[in-house]
Amino acid sequence: MNILNCETVTKLLNNATNKTIAVIGDVMLDQYFWGKVQRISPEAPVPVVDIENETYHLGGAANVAQNLCSLGITPILCGLLGNDNRGKRFIEICEKVNILPDGLYKDDTRITTVKTRVIGNNQQIVRMDREVRNEITEEGENYIFSKISNLKSLDGIIFEDYDKGTVSKKLIVQIISWAKKKDIPVFVDPKFRNFKNFEGATLFKPNKIETENGLNMKLNSVEQIENAGKLLINDYKLENVLLTLGADGMMLFEKDGNIMSISTIARKIADVSGAGDTAIASLAAMYVSGATLREAAIIANFASGIVCEKPGIVAIEKQELLAATQKYMEHC
Repeated sequence: MNILNCETVTKLLNNATNKTIAVIGDVMLDQYFWGKVQRISPEAPVPVVDIENETYHLGGAANVAQNLCSLGITPILCGLLGNDNRGKRFIEICEKVNILPDGLYKDDTRITTVKTRVIGNNQQIVRMDREVRNEITEEGENYIFSKISNLKSLDGIIFEDYDKGTVSKKLIVQIISWAKKKDIPVFVDPKFRNFKNFEGATLFKPNKIETENGLNMKLNSVEQIENAGKLLINDYKLENVLLTLGADGMMLFEKDGNIMSISTIARKIADVSGAGDTAIASLAAMYVSGATLREAAIIANFASGIVCEKPGIVAIEKQELLAATQKYMEHC
């Protein structure tokens, strides 16, 4: 029996239009130089990219917010910006795509994180990062917690941690404790620094590398992966865990002990950038809209696979999810 069908996904997407999710994490400005490669430099064995276009996009936690927007969710974006021109550009883009920047704290001691990518012939040639990774100040923590705790309506919270300093242990504990009292689900896309600090989260979504580093163990077999998932739930006191395994799909561990393996559908991969952002956004959006965790995880798998087929960081679209669901039904 199929777990999902187009009617169910359509109903979930319709329900999403009335939901609000807060995204707390490291926001970034993605700068792209697009061009063509037709020769190798005489100065060094590297391609020469003839630049044709330059674009700016929302990255990191902001890309999660943009994915939520595409699915009909109202996102509340909380993070850190520098008080600089790149921060101003970031806010301008937020406003253009209907993401309210009210939860963004401007810190005079930081610069706005910028990821610059050069794309030649639809392939990434190089990426250059400009950032600082200092932990958020107490003023910043208080600002973000105040924004969240004063919201009149909130259906879910996503922590999107890139180890750039926005997500602190104090903020994690404050938010999860508050959310539990309000019966608001908390979804976590972790990195390394705070890997062990999300006790009580509704769903914890690390990838394979993050899990191997966080648990100091290799995941080279199904048995090892299953042991890792159980360890995360039991020792780290997490309610549910979704391990993302790249080409090997995902594995969902539920608090009742059930385990589900989710296979990927074969695709032509163009760029994996932003796939994790899309996965956590899609999962949270569908869950707060009435999906079971299993349904939400399958949809997240669809969504992350779809965006990998496109160059650059792009948000998932509703019609793409419906098309992926139809394809899933045909393969079951």
